[in-house]
Amino acid sequence: MLDQVMLYAGSAFIAFWGIAHLFPTKSVVAGFGDISVDNKRIITMEWLVEGVALIFMGSINAIVAAIEPTSAVSLAVHVSSAVVLIALALISFRTGFKIGFLPYKLCPVIFLISAVLIMLGALV
Repeated sequence: MLDQVMLYAGSAFIAFWGIAHLFPTKSVVAGFGDISVDNKRIITMEWLVEGVALIFMGSINAIVAAIEPTSAVSLAVHVSSAVVLIALALISFRTGFKIGFLPYKLCPVIFLISAVLIMLGALV
């Protein structure tokens, strides 16, 4: 039971953070000031892609946990997701964590917490 709680909590946490990426996209792009239209499109694309990827990662972990939590496929999904989240956390620690804007500082923490919850849920 505790394993399922951790899996769902980690999945929900990362999916929520993905949803949170979608709403401020316009203001994030505006924060870059006077840049070219192409650069605005690239920042918009990257911001939305990260949000969608995080939503997918949270969703797929919750789905496999609900369908067959003890299967090898579920374990592979959980472990690979945790590895990607740890990689994203490391990238975020080296880049966004150095920016004074709080949400950028939260990214690596949220990524690591989600990875730990998913791994604990998968291995307990």
